[in-house]
Amino acid sequence: MADPYEEIIAGESYVRQSPGRRHEEVRARLEARLQGCLAAMAAARLLVTRSIVQLSPGTLLRPDLAVVASANERLLLAIEVIDPADHRLDTVDKKELYGSAKVPRLWMIDPRYDNVEVYQGSPYGLRLAGILAGSDQLQEPLIPGFGFAIRELFADG
Repeated sequence: MADPYEEIIAGESYVRQSPGRRHEEVRARLEARLQGCLAAMAAARLLVTRSIVQLSPGTLLRPDLAVVASANERLLLAIEVIDPADHRLDTVDKKELYGSAKVPRLWMIDPRYDNVEVYQGSPYGLRLAGILAGSDQLQEPLIPGFGFAIRELFADG
């Protein structure tokens, strides 16, 4: 179980409670798969879980997982596993912040419904590219060789 942690949005502090067991199981499963694919890539790397990412002055988030460009630390992919206790902050507020920061990709992973919302950057912010569930495959063109069946991501045990 993770410890509580702080995020700062527009200078205001938000203490996030430690995520639950299922949240952390899903995150760990995804982290292991990403590490395997990114190990062979020189252009991008996976940050340590909930590393601080500065989106703008006064806004420091801790995405559950984050992939950055090796050359300049630019955030390429933010991954948020939704916590039911912080649903609005995770799904509405952070999506707007990532969109404003022009993050190319965002995955919102929801263990309550066993689905993944995939967002892609556009000139107008993030746009929903798809909602994946069941036998759908989560794939990412920025990470060659990455693929994960949604059913496998949310498997119990």
